[in-house]
Amino acid sequence: MANMANVLGLIFANMHETTVTDLTKVRALASVPFGARYRMVDFPLSNMVNSDIDNVGIITKDNYLSLLDHVGSGDEWDLSRKTGGLHLLPPYGNSHGIYRGRLEAMMQVKPFIKSINADYILLSDADVIANIDYRPVIDFHEKNNADITVVYARGTYTTEQSRTKTILAVNENNEIYDVLVRPEISGEHNVSLNMFVVGKEFLMDLIRDAESRNLYSFEVDVLQHKLHEMKVYGYKFDKPFFQIDSIDTYFKSNMALVDKSLRDTIFNSDAPIYTKVRDDAPAKYGIDSEVSNSLIADGCIIEGTVENCVLFRGVKIGKGAKVKNSILMQDTVVGAKAEMNYVITDKNVIISDYRSLSGTETYPVFVNKDATV
Repeated sequence: MANMANVLGLIFANMHETTVTDLTKVRALASVPFGARYRMVDFPLSNMVNSDIDNVGIITKDNYLSLLDHVGSGDEWDLSRKTGGLHLLPPYGNSHGIYRGRLEAMMQVKPFIKSINADYILLSDADVIANIDYRPVIDFHEKNNADITVVYARGTYTTEQSRTKTILAVNENNEIYDVLVRPEISGEHNVSLNMFVVGKEFLMDLIRDAESRNLYSFEVDVLQHKLHEMKVYGYKFDKPFFQIDSIDTYFKSNMALVDKSLRDTIFNSDAPIYTKVRDDAPAKYGIDSEVSNSLIADGCIIEGTVENCVLFRGVKIGKGAKVKNSILMQDTVVGAKAEMNYVITDKNVIISDYRSLSGTETYPVFVNKDATV
């Protein structure tokens, strides 16, 4: 087993934001709320900590105030420590302004990467909801003497879904021999989960080379264009996961958590997903409330009907209100007799008494943060 103390984890907080612009108008993708009480960053962060990686940097870009507030000093993940621990890496200025891709982002934090005593760097975006142990991935990388190892999963995708993905061709020896970036193809494919293991010295060479050639995309400029100059391997992840790359996938993956067996797999008690604790009272149910098939966080007060919903902390549902197939983020207030179906509300939204809002499963209505409807 690799000595995981020699791995530096790097999380990219702002990748893929253009795919869910409603959710990322006021925050980084990494701090998008998920699953009643979590944020997207909780998953890569907890996976790293559970895999004994205790040196983690989060590379931010913009809109990162709520992310800073959420992760704080890293205490909830046991990353508040004298050596190693959690490092928040705000964007440094460069000649291009704010970075355009992973490579350029790493150029900006090159002194930090250089200063860390690590053999390997684990790169991860914040767009995948999964419970993954990185220890076998590092072992696999070492055993194959790989330059880069890409964690991937197999699934069936439509042309539209493939447009946000990196698709890999992997042979029987787990070597990657072709890389398609955002192709318009449908069918069963190996899809990158945007998690990569790279040797530290090898990565530093890649960053220096990219700097001198004005390259910025890890997928296009490294994985695709240099594929045949390197040993690139694919590590297959075959447990349940969600890749958030549209409002549709965000909605469906939140809703899927109502299934207890799936919830148990992702929030595995042996390798828990940690988050910032908010001291709330338990949820309170009024005498006329009816709740079915829903995920309800602490601090909620429910006096109406809730069906097939995910309610974040502190949500209040008024008397006679009917809320179905909806995701209501923190501190949303639904007035008396209001009716909602296929709605996503951001934080601190007020839905007035008697209001009726209805979307569809593929196009839920989205209500912006702090709005009163």
